Amino acid sequence: MRTKLGVVITGVVLLLAAVPVWAHHAFSAEFDVNKPLTLKGTLTKWEMINPHSWFHLDVKDESGAVAAWMIEGGSPNQLIKNGVTKNSLAIGTELVIEGYQAKDGTNKGVGRNLLLANGRRLFLGSQETEK
Repeated sequence: MRTKLGVVITGVVLLLAAVPVWAHHAFSAEFDVNKPLTLKGTLTKWEMINPHSWFHLDVKDESGAVAAWMIEGGSPNQLIKNGVTKNSLAIGTELVIEGYQAKDGTNKGVGRNLLLANGRRLFLGSQETEK
């Protein structure tokens, strides 16, 4: 009886440990390396959540129309190690993001670099986005 209980508990623990692995996706599953993008816009929201951060931008096109974009960045820990913090990037900041668009063509992408108005370049991604 103890052996069966031990096996069941071990199985449950292994399944729970595997859930984060299933939830994480590879770069190529969602983003297209053949669709590089450079967006210039205003930061409207920043979500520092695991496993990836999200930067929300308002981007004006040539006609002046504003489109909302979502850009995935690295984990909060990766961003902080790279110098991207709440103190370095406030809401309303004008910035340029270099990255890759989502395969589905929506206003979503993954960021590689972030350029501030003062010329400072910050790395947004994880090792997955280095191409």
